[in-house]
Amino acid sequence: MDSRQAILSRIRTSLKVSAGDTERAATVSTRLAERPRGIIPKRGQLPAEERLALFIAMAEKYNATTERLTSRETLPQSVAEYLKQRNLPASIRIGADTRLVNLPWQSAGALEILSGASDGNDLVAVSHAFGGIAETGTLCVLSGPDNPVTLNFLPDHHIVVVTASDIVGDMESLWASLRAAHGDIMPRTVNLITGPSRSADIEQTLLLGAHGPRALHIVIVGDVAVT
Repeated sequence: MDSRQAILSRIRTSLKVSAGDTERAATVSTRLAERPRGIIPKRGQLPAEERLALFIAMAEKYNATTERLTSRETLPQSVAEYLKQRNLPASIRIGADTRLVNLPWQSAGALEILSGASDGNDLVAVSHAFGGIAETGTLCVLSGPDNPVTLNFLPDHHIVVVTASDIVGDMESLWASLRAAHGDIMPRTVNLITGPSRSADIEQTLLLGAHGPRALHIVIVGDVAVT
């Protein structure tokens, strides 16, 4: 018996079930197939514009900054302005996401664009989120070469772009969108990000950047779909 089998055996023993319990296996299979949804709070069922307003309010409550753009094409100038206002070097790192790679970065002047995963020496990273959750102001960023997971944790500043119509009311709706987009082949990692990294472990004093970026800037592109 290897370690995995030993652990599963101990779990079965504690639950007083056998390895051949077909009824339990059928229950699990049914739940996975039907994917029942939990109770959705009222604030997760808001009309489109109110949902977007709630997302912005909750994101800012948790120390993120937000900005709205009508078009993704103006993102390079927005990023350049963000760096200028914070006296940061004109350099960012992005992954292979075509929604970012194909933008007219040359319009932002002498802005250095680095590609690929971060090695920990980058001050600013730009990612594109799969979506957002209005009731908590949370971003969903998927791992992979398009948006390397290191960009979520290593740079001091993380700029995340999210399409307004991809912001849903609640977490259950986000997972439904993810399943619709990816089927049963899920990304290796799904990162749910609410505000910049923070900790109050020491004397209950809030410290930003304890385990990741000190600043999270969310750029919301376009208008929400009317629902």
